[in-house]
Amino acid sequence: MIEGVETRKLQVNTDERGHLVEMFREDWDEYDPEPAMSYFSMSYPGVIRAWHRHTRGQIDHFVCPQGRIKIAVYDDRDDSPTQGEVNTFVIGEHSQQAVQIPGACWHGFKVIGNEQAFLVNFPTNLYDYEDPDEERLPHDTDEIPLDWGAEPHE
Repeated sequence: MIEGVETRKLQVNTDERGHLVEMFREDWDEYDPEPAMSYFSMSYPGVIRAWHRHTRGQIDHFVCPQGRIKIAVYDDRDDSPTQGEVNTFVIGEHSQQAVQIPGACWHGFKVIGNEQAFLVNFPTNLYDYEDPDEERLPHDTDEIPLDWGAEPHE
């Protein structure tokens, strides 16, 4: 696993009415430092939202409460023992997890399956509309060794 990446299986509490899943608790180690905000995005089947990274210390925490996504993280940090590694995680309704992503690593996701997906993020920094903390690369860049069309694995 890439240094700084962590996962937490989320408990799904189910009964005849549906289910309830806790996405954030201040007593979970994966949320240290604590989030500064939260947001969700909705994406259509097959959409790829990649690649981006943050340069000001932000840590992202991704959860997919509806649909199914493949998250990818690429570590190109010079000082990292996992430099050059790629991690992928398939999460969503079938596998409720929170994935912690060091913002300095390139990351993104692809909606897999035939349904739209919702991604919830709990970043540790507030979004700065005047000066966003983002660097971007196209999803099909040659700089990152990942083929988004390849079969996902968990």
